[in-house]
Amino acid sequence: MINNLLPTIKNGDSSNFFVMAGPCAIEGEEIALRIAERIVTITDKLNIPYIFKGSYRKANRSRKDSFTGIGDEKALKILEKVGKTFGIPTVTDIHESQEAAMAAAYVDVLQIPAFLCRQTDLLVAAAETGKVVNIKKGQFLSAASMKFAVDKVLESGNNKVMLTDRGNTFGYQDLIVDFRGIPEMRAFEVPTIMDCTHSLQQPNQTSGVTGGKPALIETIAKAAIAVGADGLFIETHPDPANAKSDGANMLQLDLLEGLLEKLVRIRQAVI
Repeated sequence: MINNLLPTIKNGDSSNFFVMAGPCAIEGEEIALRIAERIVTITDKLNIPYIFKGSYRKANRSRKDSFTGIGDEKALKILEKVGKTFGIPTVTDIHESQEAAMAAAYVDVLQIPAFLCRQTDLLVAAAETGKVVNIKKGQFLSAASMKFAVDKVLESGNNKVMLTDRGNTFGYQDLIVDFRGIPEMRAFEVPTIMDCTHSLQQPNQTSGVTGGKPALIETIAKAAIAVGADGLFIETHPDPANAKSDGANMLQLDLLEGLLEKLVRIRQAVI
């Protein structure tokens, strides 16, 4: 299904899962290209379809002085260059309706943040660009309720829609993943993705910097593949401790290949 939905995706084994991976935010051209090159090498080796992920702007931050981006046009042009350099599709978040057409000029997939998944105008604007729309499930919603978000895109004349789970609110500063949600959302006949890094966030810490539990990324990813997720969303960086955004829950880039090798074996065992 994913290859039909994303005709621009780099060729891979259609029976395999796909990966949306990259840094949380676009920090600069050199590091974006370096991360993309490394992941392309890994995914080519393992025959995994790959979409490069990078936010051109971070609108949802705990503190006013947190990093938000290097400039919209500059970051979007970097995303475009990554896509053209490696022949891969790219995905970025949008936050307001007027951003949809702007971002669509540079990327292949428009992502709707979890907190905004009920915003009708935003979903319609994304759908009307004709791009693939990846909707993140709100931390405050059930998997079943995401059918209404899917319907908003379909009813806007766009059948290229995906859903991504990123956990449910569990207490004030923690999230938990209910893996029943993967098959529930797949029943809507759209590709369903597990966000293995944001689901381990611990937002709004006393320091004003979001925390996380990256040691559990492998656990979340293994479980998601075992229950039938079509794709995985993984934020990764060569130096998470010094990343400008969400470093506390990102995967060290050097660990990605070993993780994906394990996940391919799990996929082969369950299909």
